[in-house]
Amino acid sequence: MTAGEKAKAKTEQVEGKAKETLGDAVGNERLTAEGQVEKSIGDAREAEEKAKSAFKR
Repeated sequence: MTAGEKAKAKTEQVEGKAKETLGDAVGNERLTAEGQVEKSIGDAREAEEKAKSAFKR
């Protein structure tokens, strides 16, 4: 996993979690959903990079 892709995945995960938490706190379902999507994209990006690394060995 390249450092840039790893950082991008982690950033998406953290930003998504923050949006999700904020949305829950203020009762904004749209913001909560956006956060969940963003976090999922980060999770998928991280899984993709891990799979690439596994096949390079």
